[in-house]
Amino acid sequence: MARTILTFGDSNTHGTPPIVTRGVYARYDADTRWPTLTARALDADLIEEGLPGRLARADSDPEMGAHMNGHLGLHIALNSHGPIDTLTLMLGTNDCKAHFGQTPAGIAAGIAGLLAIACGDAAQTRHGGFGILLICPPPIVETGPISQVFLGATNRSQALASLYRDLAATWGTGFLNAADHIAVSSQDGVHFDPDAHKTLAATIAIALRP
Repeated sequence: MARTILTFGDSNTHGTPPIVTRGVYARYDADTRWPTLTARALDADLIEEGLPGRLARADSDPEMGAHMNGHLGLHIALNSHGPIDTLTLMLGTNDCKAHFGQTPAGIAAGIAGLLAIACGDAAQTRHGGFGILLICPPPIVETGPISQVFLGATNRSQALASLYRDLAATWGTGFLNAADHIAVSSQDGVHFDPDAHKTLAATIAIALRP
């Protein structure tokens, strides 16, 4: 029986290409997105739960809406699907936006809340137990058409990996620092080029192999 992987994240899990013009929707196809490529490499069933703009914490975005609340979104995802065998979590990029005024510790607190949900008895019992891979997104570069939204985000995002690593150790989950393998696109400083998706897929597949 094939294992089932739930990929929970934001636009980089959804498959949004680097932005050229704000407000224009685009998405990589299934032959490019890292979740689909990872599932193929593992011969696994896949549930894609990537929402552009999603936050790591229980908050709404004044620009994008209340549905960006990552804690509520994870509760919904874990109760909508199942049973799953593996959950990947990659969030925190949108929390670095200037209008939130978040510190790295504040962003990590949102991740801690997500781990509390995923590792909690209710979720684990419902699915019969599942493994978790926490992925720290690569640091943001303040460039391109959305740079004003991410003012100061480079420094905030660079401080996240060590905090995420500590959280993964505390909660007993897997950990992957994406920056060890890929970088964001120079086009918008936030999203991934096709080659980065392919590299990340191969790296995550290795991390998830038994």
